Amino acid sequence: MNSSKSRNRWVSISLAVMLVLLLGFSLIPLVSSIFLGNQRANQPVTSLESRWESEVLGYELVLDREPDNQTAWRGLLEVRLKQGNLPAALVPLEKLAQLNPEQTDYQILLAQSQQQIQDNEGAITTYRNLLASHPENLLGLKGLVDLLVKEKRITEAIKLVQDTAQKALTNPNLSLDVMALQLMLGEIYGQQQQYDQALAVYEQAIKADGQDFRPLLAKALTLQKQGKPDAAQPLFKQAITLA
Repeated sequence: MNSSKSRNRWVSISLAVMLVLLLGFSLIPLVSSIFLGNQRANQPVTSLESRWESEVLGYELVLDREPDNQTAWRGLLEVRLKQGNLPAALVPLEKLAQLNPEQTDYQILLAQSQQQIQDNEGAITTYRNLLASHPENLLGLKGLVDLLVKEKRITEAIKLVQDTAQKALTNPNLSLDVMALQLMLGEIYGQQQQYDQALAVYEQAIKADGQDFRPLLAKALTLQKQGKPDAAQPLFKQAITLA
């Protein structure tokens, strides 16, 4: 009995770890939570607000003299996030993204922030600008795909992934995980409950690389959603073995 329980617990843990790996290209969270901490609990709100406004003024004075001072822009961003003023945080985020075109995190955070304030078109533009210069960036691609799906622009999302996969196959210098793109495409179909299309994508991925556990796991999860646990179970076991 104990051996059986241990084995089941190990299988559950293995599946959980694989799910994290499968969805490893999920978006990074907004940085706002990093800065909030417990400061409000330790100091009166009025005192905090007064101090934050003084810091904002100090950073703005520096930026009047040195408009490209990244330390000041990052400080201003941090204060705006501490204040919970996301619209005001967009200004330093946009500037930092402009000053650091190779550091794509700023552009991704900018797009996420635009989504938070319901500026989805602005976020789509930010993601597209990012992918124009960094087509290999899966975080940016996944962010844009998820947003297009949310906006019910399914055909556009599918075409974006397919076009990116085609670029990866025809351009050897483009460092892209083709398997991740196939999984992304299958996920779109699965979200629309187009399970046959999703399964076809996963089956093609399995044939392309029989040693990668990810399409096996994705296929198993899709079969489970269809109410076919008996068909899914062998795939789960095979995925665990490969992982």
